[in-house]
Amino acid sequence: MSLDRMLTLAGQVNDLLNASSVLSWDARTMMPHGGSATRAKQMATLTVAARDLLCSDEMKRALDGAAGEVQGRADDDPEARMVSQVREAIDYHERIPSELLRRKTELSGIGHDSWAEAREKADFSIFAPALKDIVAVSREMAEAIGYEDHPYDALMYRFEPGTTTKELIPLFARLREGMQPLVDRIAQAEQPRADFITREYPADTQMAFALKMAERVGYDLHRGRLDTTVHPFEISFTRNDVRITTRVNPRYMPMSLFGALHEAGHAMYEQGADPAYVRTPLATDLVGLYAVSGVSFGAHESQSRLWENHVGRSRAFWRNHFGDLQAAYPGTLDDVDAEEFYRAINRSRPSLIRVESDELTYDFHIMLRVEIERRMIDGSLDVDDLPEAWNAEMKRSLGIDVPDDAQGVLQDVHWSSGQIGTFCNYTIGNVMAAQLFETATSEQPGIRDALEAADYGPLKDWLDEHVCRHGRRFTRDELLERATGRALDPEPYLRHLNAKYSEIYGLAA
Repeated sequence: MSLDRMLTLAGQVNDLLNASSVLSWDARTMMPHGGSATRAKQMATLTVAARDLLCSDEMKRALDGAAGEVQGRADDDPEARMVSQVREAIDYHERIPSELLRRKTELSGIGHDSWAEAREKADFSIFAPALKDIVAVSREMAEAIGYEDHPYDALMYRFEPGTTTKELIPLFARLREGMQPLVDRIAQAEQPRADFITREYPADTQMAFALKMAERVGYDLHRGRLDTTVHPFEISFTRNDVRITTRVNPRYMPMSLFGALHEAGHAMYEQGADPAYVRTPLATDLVGLYAVSGVSFGAHESQSRLWENHVGRSRAFWRNHFGDLQAAYPGTLDDVDAEEFYRAINRSRPSLIRVESDELTYDFHIMLRVEIERRMIDGSLDVDDLPEAWNAEMKRSLGIDVPDDAQGVLQDVHWSSGQIGTFCNYTIGNVMAAQLFETATSEQPGIRDALEAADYGPLKDWLDEHVCRHGRRFTRDELLERATGRALDPEPYLRHLNAKYSEIYGLAA
């Protein structure tokens, strides 16, 4: 049968992409610096091989036959969706020359190494030549892919299909309108006590506690592991092997803990996919050439931000687990109670570092990056002028002076790996997380009761049923509409932020 042959070939594409993911995980966790150039070529070979197999004549023949076999089925039938997604991916990739894809993949591997060195030395000039090449090849990619209004839209398509600059402008405007007054009021309020956050917390203990909490909320260690890296990430090699990383600062314990909870949310998305979808197009991003089940990067971020913020930074979580934290660090937190810790980890104040920022100011970091990326791609911002533009926007948006490149323009890993167009996913994920959490807890009040009792199973079950198990079967908005009854809606997120921070800071409604 043609459908069976198409799925066999799609499984082989998935295998190649998973092999590339193994090399990527190794490069970002334990590979010596000297291996970057050859590793980049290895990953490029696998990526191009996956693309060539996807676009092969054999796949096209199988696809044509499979289309006949699923004709007449419901539009959202899983196998019908597999057929349509393979066709969409072939159409996409045939617009991009193989040599362009190879060049982009190689640049991404080389770029990561120069970025890491530049960040270590706080010197953007070390990374600038690689970034210029990455921006240039990204522009070529955008022109090859095609777009209606702005080249940045073509790049976002790989990560958040259907999202455009025109769509983001009103979303960002509504978020600024809803969040800025709260930020301004908090700036005048007394900050919670937080001196204990920067005490000495041994690195080994941090890793053990972070892993314990990730497992506690539902991360399956039989199919996963935790390692350290420069910039936290999650990566899957099918739902049966999903790994996470975090980073450790001996004098700032929340970094490792919330990094692990964040990445565990990503991992549980992959681990929760329907087993029947393993190695199929519903567990493979054939457009982006990633072996992932999540329907979009924004959908993926919804799970990481939900578990990190709505669960991990909740008052109930620390009423239940602060004793575990005290036990992990004997004597270190004896003068602190659960309420003080809850308020400290949720204090809102502008931060230099995106991944260390609080819920309320986080999206200002994202909006800054989206605007800078958009300008780099349309040519209105030169790479050499990037640090100056970054620092000026940080001052305007968050009132912060940036002391050096490492804490400024070099803090994120994304550009070094060629991921231009992905930052919008974080804000979309925040909006989705609140929308899903509000719906889950209103539809099933028992979920909140369970969270109060440190039972994370009911919430995980709801998310598995409404989000994770579907893999890539539905579009992002289809998934949201099925789960919540409407497409992307920022209002639950704004309600969540206003309620939480008004209570923490004692602000009148």
